[in-house]
This record gives sequence, structure tokens and C-alpha cells, in this order.
Amino acid sequence: MPLSTTAEHYLEAIYYIAHEGEVPRPGRLAEWLGVSHPTVTVTLRRLEGAGWLRVGGDHTIALTTIGESAATAIVRRHRLLERWLVETLGFDWAAADREAAALAPGASDAVLERLDEVLGQPRSCPHGNPIPGRSEVPPGTVRLDLLAPGRQTKVVRISEVAEHEAPPLLLVLYQLGLIPGRRVAVRSDQAPAEGAIGLEVEGKAVDIDRSVARVVWVA
Repeated sequence: MPLSTTAEHYLEAIYYIAHEGEVPRPGRLAEWLGVSHPTVTVTLRRLEGAGWLRVGGDHTIALTTIGESAATAIVRRHRLLERWLVETLGFDWAAADREAAALAPGASDAVLERLDEVLGQPRSCPHGNPIPGRSEVPPGTVRLDLLAPGRQTKVVRISEVAEHEAPPLLLVLYQLGLIPGRRVAVRSDQAPAEGAIGLEVEGKAVDIDRSVARVVWVA
């Protein structure tokens, strides 16, 4: 049974929320998608009837086997397109995310397989989030705001929830150099402004708000 664009958005959102460690529920889904609670309730009932998901008595949402498979394919498509837009076409993170969302519905399997081959079968999107079926989030990662002062590590990924809910934040992180693979440490020799964290990113001193640090995951 083919998925409508609306159904794809719901399955993708449920996948992202669950893979960020949250419990998908109708209220959270309404926030994510920017729609009303009654709209979510009606759509979830329809998707459950079609076998894509289950809604528990406590209102938790879980994808069925076919729902998980469909969501995985949707996420893979989006992340491959993001990778192509950044690496080949030179888009910044925020623009790549926006353009990938627009291009994804029209991208055929043949195009995606060719993109995957041309890109060298990447393991993650530009923000470090795994391409389904190829890699997983490394164990032992921690939010940057919880890193001890003086500890040096490297950026692993940017939260998918933040990527969706605060697109301008992607551009800020991109400009600061807080991207996967970059060395970062919390400075211990200088007190930043209240509510901020002092960092060294590849040896360069940077102060960022704690709310920004919460969406950055490090090894």
C-alpha cells in the first residue's frame, strides 16, 4: 500500500523522536508536525488501521514492522540527499536540510542508489546521524553541555530533533565549526557569560549558549 505524503511525514517524525530517546506520543507528534491534536488523533487512527503503527493504551506510539521499514527508507532518502547537497553542491547545513525535504518525494530508488554509489556509500548525514542500515550512533556519546571542563573529545552528531525544530541553529553550528569529527573541549581557564559554555573548537576559543550545547553530542 503506497504512502501519502502526510503518512510519510508522520512515520518519519515518529522514527526521529524514538531514535532520539524520546517516547513518541500524540502531543509530541503534534508539536513536531505543527498540527492540532485532533488532526494527529485522526491521522494516527487511519495509519493504525492500515497497519503502519500501533497506539498503546497509554498513548505511546510504536511503528509496526512494515511501518519501521517504511520510515527507515524515508530517513535514508533524506539523509543521502542532504549528504549530496552539502558535499557535491556546496549547500550549508540548514539549506541542505530544507532542500532535501523538498526533493525527497520525487527521488526514485534508482536515483538514490546511484547517489549512494557516487558518494562512496556514506555512513551518516552531514550532521553525523546514521544512515539506516549502514551504521548506528556510537555507544558512550554524551551531550556537550555535560562534558567535564578540560576534557577533550570530538563532535559525533547533531540532534535530529534540533535539526527539525531549530533550522537556524544548524547554520550557527556550521559557522562555529561544531561539526562531526572536529576536536572540542570545555575550557576550564575562563568563565563564560552566565548561561554559556566556553569551548575550544579545533583550538579556537568559542562561547556558546547551553541550549545550543545540548543539541551537540560528543564521544
